[in-house]
Amino acid sequence: MSIKYWEFEDAPLKEKIKNPQIKDIAKIFFDNEIEAFRFSLLLNEVKKNNYLKLNEIKLLPKTTAKRYLDYAVQIGLLKHEDNKYILTDRYSRPLKNIATYIKAWMENDHEEDIELEFPTINEGINANKNNKKQLI
Repeated sequence: MSIKYWEFEDAPLKEKIKNPQIKDIAKIFFDNEIEAFRFSLLLNEVKKNNYLKLNEIKLLPKTTAKRYLDYAVQIGLLKHEDNKYILTDRYSRPLKNIATYIKAWMENDHEEDIELEFPTINEGINANKNNKKQLI
């Protein structure tokens, strides 16, 4: 995932939102131009037809298309019901909530004990000490 945050700050966003493009969305999730193109192609088909069935795809191999469509479902851009992929807005609220949560964590002065938060890591650290290897 490659979020170039400065492109989505308030001022640049106001300009970009006047003419939103699928390329900008795809470039967030894929650095590779070919992957971004395939993802854009499929999302655009869903948008044009209001849905997309896997057996109707002729632009890409079905297994490749399924991989990209399932990824879009996983991140919340699409939903998969009745053998159809449909646009959904589940993505917007969780992303805002994640940003709010991260900001709250940054502003919180609470001391955290990382080893208590990840108790199973201690077993890996101790095992690595015995083998004279480092965890990181």
